[in-house]
Amino acid sequence: MKSYRLKEFKKPLQSEQQTTPEPKGTEVLLKVVAAGMCHSDLHLWDGGYDLGHGDRLSLTDRGVRLPLTLGHETVGQVVALGPEAAGVEAGRNYLIFPWIGCGECRVCLAGNENYCAKPRFLGILRDGGYSDQIVVPNAKYLLDVNGIDIEAAALYACSGVTTYSALKKAGRALQQGPIVMFGAGGLGLMSLRLLRAMDGFGAVVVEVDAHKREAALAAGALAVVDGLASNAVEQIIDATGGPPQVLIDFVGSEQTAALSFLSVSKGGKIIMVGLFGGAAPWSLPLITMKAVTIQGNYLGNLGELVELLNLVRQRSVPPIPITSANLDDVNLMLDTLRAGHIVGRVVLKP
Repeated sequence: MKSYRLKEFKKPLQSEQQTTPEPKGTEVLLKVVAAGMCHSDLHLWDGGYDLGHGDRLSLTDRGVRLPLTLGHETVGQVVALGPEAAGVEAGRNYLIFPWIGCGECRVCLAGNENYCAKPRFLGILRDGGYSDQIVVPNAKYLLDVNGIDIEAAALYACSGVTTYSALKKAGRALQQGPIVMFGAGGLGLMSLRLLRAMDGFGAVVVEVDAHKREAALAAGALAVVDGLASNAVEQIIDATGGPPQVLIDFVGSEQTAALSFLSVSKGGKIIMVGLFGGAAPWSLPLITMKAVTIQGNYLGNLGELVELLNLVRQRSVPPIPITSANLDDVNLMLDTLRAGHIVGRVVLKP
């Protein structure tokens, strides 16, 4: 099989011919049909995350081993099943849930494999979808995508379930008034689609890129704010009719974190999703005085992905803008994404 593998951090992915694996036990072998490209792939390519204060999180220290086939937003067609695999049919397309844990700890048994301390994430810690074949350890991680556009379906494995999980954390505030979203990339545009499907009031989007602000308006944003404007905080508060109760940060930079904290209402909530990097600029006494909740959102669990696919079918959620490309163009697309020139998401096809 042909795969594009990261063999050295900060170097282009390399094409490699490998022996097609034969599924064992509960494993399932699939032919890759569509593979989404996520901003997290850039962090993987870079080898880590900026923690601020001059510190850096090394992915090697977190268990990432090279060479590695990236790609964690994957739809595949079942080719072969291991002798103990059941519940899926050869020849059918399935969305792969990539956030797989050890399956044995209390966190996994509670259904939150995305929080497992010993994860087996596909495309992160095990080979993923930037290939023409992929092996999944168990058929329970394969979800039927019948009735959903294949390219759009691939994106629900990460950008979809991540934003859905973040929106759920906002609770009733979604229907009580405008929320604020930072970033109109793949996550932000996906969130606008899902917010409407969840009968949310609407969102004001803060974005520094003019083209992406236009995309946010086209996707249904109530208003957009340039995050670089000197009066961005005042614009946010004016657009939401007062300090907002909920702000979801799909960027996760020091600048967006500062804007979030300056804008949020007393008793409000900031949900951190993005991993751009840096250190929090908040004053500790003001966290208490504002009674603000700052909550992280890391991916989503298998149950949430099932809920999301049901929502997409029931409410006919339209896809975000998608740039289709051949798998052989993976490095070109990564460079384009890194330059900030992608509106929506890239989907690769072998």
